[in-house]
Amino acid sequence: MRTMSARDRVVVALLLGIPLLLDLAFVWFPAIGTVLLSFTKWNGVGSLHTTTCKPNLPSILNNGCVYGIQNYHQAVTIYPEFWPAVRHNLIWLAVFVVIATPLGMLFAVVIDRGIKGSRMYQSILFLPVMLSLALVGIIWEFMYSQDYGLINSVIGRDHGGDSIDWLGNPHLNLWAVLVEATWRQAGYVMVLYLAGLKAVDPTLREAALMDGANAWQTFWRVVFPVMRPINIVIMVVTVIESLRAFDLVYITNKGINGLELLSVLVTSNIVGETQRVGFGSALGVVLLVISLVPISIFLFQTFRREESQ
Repeated sequence: MRTMSARDRVVVALLLGIPLLLDLAFVWFPAIGTVLLSFTKWNGVGSLHTTTCKPNLPSILNNGCVYGIQNYHQAVTIYPEFWPAVRHNLIWLAVFVVIATPLGMLFAVVIDRGIKGSRMYQSILFLPVMLSLALVGIIWEFMYSQDYGLINSVIGRDHGGDSIDWLGNPHLNLWAVLVEATWRQAGYVMVLYLAGLKAVDPTLREAALMDGANAWQTFWRVVFPVMRPINIVIMVVTVIESLRAFDLVYITNKGINGLELLSVLVTSNIVGETQRVGFGSALGVVLLVISLVPISIFLFQTFRREESQ
C-alpha cells in the first residue's frame, strides 16, 4: 500500500479542511448562535439584556443575561401571527406533496417516453427553475394584477368593481402564491425524476413487459421502487423548500394580510422595524425543528425498511 507523501497530506488537508471550515462558518456556527440567541432578549444593538435580569447570572453572549424560554412561550401564546404562519407553512407543504411533486413526476414520465418535441417541453417546464424566485413573483404580479392582469382579462373581470384582487384578498392570496410556487417546484421535481428515470436499468422494463405488465404496472411496480434514492432526495427537498418559502410572499405583500409564513416572521423580527433578534431567533429554531421532524421520520422509516429487506 502506497503511503502518502507530505505534499499529498497537505493537499488532502486543504481539500477536506477548507469545505469543513466553510461549513462550520456559514452553517453550524450561525445555527448554534441562533439557538443561543433564542434564549435571550436582544434588539441587535449593544449587549444582551432582559427586564428580568438577575445579578451574577451567567451570560450567553457579551454581558447580557439569559431570557430563558420566554421567547418560545410568547410565540405560542401571545404572538398573533405565529399559528397562522404555522398553518400556512403546513398548507404550503401539503400542496407541494399532493400537487407539485406528482405533477413534476408526471412531466418526467411523459418526457422520458420520448414524445415528439420532448426537449422543447423539458426546456419550457424547466424555465421557471432557472428564474430567481423574486423574478417569478414579479412575473406573476403582472398575471394577477387587479386592473390589467392577464388572468382577470381572460375571465372578463378586469373592469371596475368586477375585478378580482388575487394578491390583496386574504382569502385568495395564499392560493394564488401557491400557484406560482407550484409552477416552479414542478419543474424542479421533473428534472430530479428525469435523472432518476435515466439511471434505471432498461432490462428491468424489458423483463416487466415480457411478463405481461403494462406501462402503468411497469412504472409503479418496477421503475418507481428502484428510484427510492431519488424519492428520498425529492421528499427532503420538498419539505425544505416548503418550509423556507420566503421570496414569493415577501414580494407580494411582505408576508402580511393572509400570507404569514414562519420564514417571513423570522426576517421581520430580526431585521424589521422591531428588531427583536432574540424573539426572531426563537422563531427560526421553531422553523428548524418543524422541518427536521418530518425529514427525520421519513428517513428513519425508509432506512429501517431497507435494513429489514
